[in-house]
Amino acid sequence: MARTPPAPEFSRPVEAPRVPGRTVTLAISADEHERAALAKRFALVALDRLEAEVRLERLEGGLVRLSARLRADLAQSCVVTLEPVPAQIDEAFTLLYGEIAAAREIVLDGEDETVEPFDGSRIDVGEAVAQQLSLALDPFPRAPGASLETEL
Repeated sequence: MARTPPAPEFSRPVEAPRVPGRTVTLAISADEHERAALAKRFALVALDRLEAEVRLERLEGGLVRLSARLRADLAQSCVVTLEPVPAQIDEAFTLLYGEIAAAREIVLDGEDETVEPFDGSRIDVGEAVAQQLSLALDPFPRAPGASLETEL
């Protein structure tokens, strides 16, 4: 029996625009419970703020471009001392939704754009923001002055 994947902690399904050139713009933010669940998922000490401005644009060939800017205030554990290391993230990102074959037929923005699978109607912009947050985290956070050097 196949397991159903767990529901995303920060789910914001949005109906994608249906006509090429049309856009949908919205602002989203995670509430206290969503932030706590995301902090657990990403092994954060705290996630005090997560918000994003999101724009969905229908392109030719059935593709949808998600352009967003996320902002987050968080704390990670120092890899040396385990002390909380506060951080702020302010990052723009772009994703494409649709079939990879369709993406090859159009000119993409100058940067590489990841093509995500898409059923043609709804995109979970909250999960897209959460995934981008995970990619923006410092993989080796260090508290000021923390060092791995030892005295001999």
